[in-house]
Amino acid sequence: MEVAGNLRDIRTRIKDACLKSNRDPAGVRIIAVTKYVSTQRALEAVEAGVSDLGENRDEGFLKKWDTLHGKASFHFIGSLQTKKVKNIIGKADYIHSLDRLSLASELNKRAAGKVKCLVQVNVSGEKSKHGLTPDEAMSFIAELGDFERISVEGLMTMAPLTEDETILRNCFRTLRSLRDRIQAMGLPYAPCTELSMGMSNDFEIAVEEGATMIRIGTALVGKNDMEVQVNEH
Repeated sequence: MEVAGNLRDIRTRIKDACLKSNRDPAGVRIIAVTKYVSTQRALEAVEAGVSDLGENRDEGFLKKWDTLHGKASFHFIGSLQTKKVKNIIGKADYIHSLDRLSLASELNKRAAGKVKCLVQVNVSGEKSKHGLTPDEAMSFIAELGDFERISVEGLMTMAPLTEDETILRNCFRTLRSLRDRIQAMGLPYAPCTELSMGMSNDFEIAVEEGATMIRIGTALVGKNDMEVQVNEH
């Protein structure tokens, strides 16, 4: 499997989606989700031109970071336990899963500088997914002003696993609308410019609806089944 070829294909598809929605492709960041692949495959992605890597568990995150930090930005994209904050603080360039005040407090306590966070929103309402409801997210972000080291860079969501384009678009539009409402609040600690949404099966729709970060695993780096038991949720 050639990661470079996959990356070229994904960039072409992003460009086409941006043309449909009158966007600049430069405004879409590809995060290679490497949780199911080896460090070598992650390195292959970086050498192909990927500048952002995403991991969802601290073990996998630290393993990749030890080898590849300085060569790519690192995104923690999974649910983060408060007790695991100490393992990744200062190493993650972005944390995509801020969803409770206890986590904000721990991040704030352990950080040496600003922590770039995205608030995770469960737009679909699926019980299997983490995150706040859109209404909860508004009040939650209002409370984050108490934590001087937390910077709310944007919002993150996971859409339902479906081929129904209407459902997907509604999900992404809801997140974008929420982001716009938060931006309008003018909170100095919540510029909220980023929209982390869209994965291998739906990223083109997400881009058309305003995604600035897309999290691509299988379509970009594949899936090494030998590592699934180690890295999966």
